[in-house]
Amino acid sequence: MLTLEEATARCWAEVDLGRLRDNYHTALAHLTGGARLIAVLKANAYGLGAARVARFLRGEGQTFFAAASFGEAREIKGAAPDADVLILGLAGGGELEKAVGAGMILTVFSRAYAENVIAAARRAGRKARVHLKVETGLHRLGLMPEEAAGVAALLDGSGAASIEGLFTHLALRDGASDAAQLDRLRFARDEIARRGLPVGLVHALDSIGMVRYPEAQMDAVRAGAWLYGVYPRRYARPEESRLALAVKARVAQLHKVAAGECLGYDETHPLRRDSLIATVSAGYMDGFPRLNGEGSVEIRGRRAPVAGLVCMDQMMADVTDIPGVREGDEVILLGGSIGVDEYASVGGLNRNESLARTGRRVPRVYMDGGRVVDIACEMGE
Repeated sequence: MLTLEEATARCWAEVDLGRLRDNYHTALAHLTGGARLIAVLKANAYGLGAARVARFLRGEGQTFFAAASFGEAREIKGAAPDADVLILGLAGGGELEKAVGAGMILTVFSRAYAENVIAAARRAGRKARVHLKVETGLHRLGLMPEEAAGVAALLDGSGAASIEGLFTHLALRDGASDAAQLDRLRFARDEIARRGLPVGLVHALDSIGMVRYPEAQMDAVRAGAWLYGVYPRRYARPEESRLALAVKARVAQLHKVAAGECLGYDETHPLRRDSLIATVSAGYMDGFPRLNGEGSVEIRGRRAPVAGLVCMDQMMADVTDIPGVREGDEVILLGGSIGVDEYASVGGLNRNESLARTGRRVPRVYMDGGRVVDIACEMGE
């Protein structure tokens, strides 16, 4: 295990477990009518570290998680063996049999895939657990509403699968289209039930839908972004979901650079004055957007503009106007005065993407109440 000194030597992420805990419990408080929370841990828990977040939330009482792939689901299962894990996307080839054998819940989105799941279950000698996904208007994955009952009959009649849920995903374009999507899901639900087939948990809403359409929470809500501090835009109570991730780096070197010079690979932004330039030990492979003379970082409590083109592993910032900057100083890339909305906007990113981009070589330092409780790094473990 890395020491704190080692973990924070170059570029690192600080995960505030206190905020994660608070966000989780405010999400629970938003649930209505007995709806369950499915905690979405895909994309490495949006950059916070899926295994550690799974263990932490399991300790808070969470028993149902979701991931995008078999590999992600396996990591979550390893951290929380007694929890349910729904694979939201494709599990292909030999992954299917392994997923069935591990008791993971598969998403069935076509008749052909249903047949693959049945075959994998028979090879595994165990019933497959499945949720049916219905295509209602996002035009991504899913069964058409009118074919869902037929596929449910195929799965149920095979004796090789147990139907435990039915769901869709809203495009969140506007209220009218969202309502139409929900109606299509209800149609599929009613057709399955009319045939006397099991339906299981019915769910359609993500973090945005959770607060926008409380009346449509049905049996479960899939919350991801909310847990990590990304709340719906223009939401009236932003304090209910606070950013749980900060990304930091070190000043590696200071340079005095003459006016007219360009920095790094840039050739279009010559310095307008003699400047003091800090080389920061983080780059776009650590998650920072590949900006060119745009955006800023925070050093010694003040903003320093990004200078030149952000490189793969390093970047530069103009600290001419910040007195006392030294090599080894902490640099805040995300966090402090730099919120996720600003960070994402400057880089032309989606807010969820801006968190999830945090690179695998970046150690995660887990804090609770200002105290370091764990350190994790994918590289070298």
